[in-house]
Amino acid sequence: MSERIIPNTVALTGWRKSSYSSGDGGNCVEVLDGYPSGIPVRDSKAPHGPALLFPAADWSSFVTAVKDDEFPA
Repeated sequence: MSERIIPNTVALTGWRKSSYSSGDGGNCVEVLDGYPSGIPVRDSKAPHGPALLFPAADWSSFVTAVKDDEFPA
């Protein structure tokens, strides 16, 4: 995967917020499923981009590590 950043995400639809985000509309991480080159991840404060693009396997490993509480606070 040569592309690592999507400079402008305005044309991409279907973003979803992290399940850990608060219900009060606070800022959080958003991901987009189904993107052909990997998993785009962006900050909800910047809905037009940029987005970082992660290989699907790497993103899956990261999510698993977060769920398993492998990152101390």
